[in-house]
Amino acid sequence: MARATINHKPRSVPKAPTRCGWATTELGIKYHDEEWGVPVHDDRLLFEFLILEGAQAGLSWETVLKKRDNYRQAFDNFDPELVAKYGKRKINSLLSNEGIIRNRLKIDASVGNAKSFLATQQEFGGFHKYLWTFVKGEPIVNQWDSPQIPTRTAESDTLSKDLSKRGFKFVGSTICYAFMQAVGMVNDHSLECFRRAQLVRTQRKK
Repeated sequence: MARATINHKPRSVPKAPTRCGWATTELGIKYHDEEWGVPVHDDRLLFEFLILEGAQAGLSWETVLKKRDNYRQAFDNFDPELVAKYGKRKINSLLSNEGIIRNRLKIDASVGNAKSFLATQQEFGGFHKYLWTFVKGEPIVNQWDSPQIPTRTAESDTLSKDLSKRGFKFVGSTICYAFMQAVGMVNDHSLECFRRAQLVRTQRKK
């Protein structure tokens, strides 16, 4: 009896989604796909990003991401009320903690920034209420191609100046713009990135 001929068609391999050019490592891809550019209105998380962006100054974001869990443990999960009370003994323990970036200026700034954060929070009834006024309450959806994404804008300049007046440190315009990108105040996913359209659709549903 003749055997039926079975044609085995090669299985198609799913095409990997197109991402922003900087998302190349496992850690970076996870952060890009799950967090970067997602609007944040939770004050604790906003404080976390504010401190981490300041810690990044002069370093790569990948370095900060690798130390993020250590930072959460060292800084009491970024509770601004607890961080604001850090004294000399706690600061010295942070300076000896190899799991974080041991820079005295940045660590001192974290404590001072926690105090300024709480004052701003109290004034506006929430830090997020203050912060989002700089983009009129809605994310700015940019249309950059990867090489065109700026490191600062008029909005980040304004935010930087106001934060500085309120006593915040390590809040230069470039740091502020990276912060704005991280917490979704601006959608800077490149035109070809799959997350750009997803975030726009999510925002339209609200």
